[in-house]
Amino acid sequence: MSYGFDFAGQSLQARPSGALFWPDRSWLVVADLHLGKSERMARRGGSLLPPYEVLATLDRLEAEIAATDPACVVSLGDGFDDDAAALALPDMLCDRLHGMARGRRWTWVSGNHDPSPVCPRLPGETVAELTDGLVLRHQAGPGPDVSGHFHPCIRLAGERRRCFLIGPDHLILPAFGAYTGGLAIDSPALSALVPRGLAIACGGTRALPVPVGTTLRRGHRA
Repeated sequence: MSYGFDFAGQSLQARPSGALFWPDRSWLVVADLHLGKSERMARRGGSLLPPYEVLATLDRLEAEIAATDPACVVSLGDGFDDDAAALALPDMLCDRLHGMARGRRWTWVSGNHDPSPVCPRLPGETVAELTDGLVLRHQAGPGPDVSGHFHPCIRLAGERRRCFLIGPDHLILPAFGAYTGGLAIDSPALSALVPRGLAIACGGTRALPVPVGTTLRRGHRA
């Protein structure tokens, strides 16, 4: 079940998968898919990972599109693990992305891993950032904005869980990709952006105050 919250005057929904749904725009927003990570690591002589991360990530994305039927899908940067990974995507997976994009807009926001325009075999357009009621960009800048990049995580009952991190000026999405790591919400980089706010854990979409251990006000609105 989604967790509804307000940010910068907009009503949004944190999906258990780690996707963000914006009902007023009918936008589905995901961050840090990192498609092609296993291919990129093998190409650069790194650790070999099972070559299933693209399929696993696309399965989850396809399920979110089926559940929300968005007018637009926004990939909030680092949609691919590098520009070459986008070019190396097999035709069958390009076709699958085109199928997901049929009848709706698809926007790739440039990230630090994939700064170039998306491969012409793929659907949609590439932009540096989006401004339409909210500013959507890959890495947090002047707020209020919605971003990704940091892959925020929180520890619950000894388990590391991906989470949304929400403060007055920044909404930072969890990484959606299957083989992505995470950064603890109390790390210096994240606590500088959101010293106080709300963390929404993926899976059960449980909300916790930030810093952890402070009191969560009833009806909290970031």
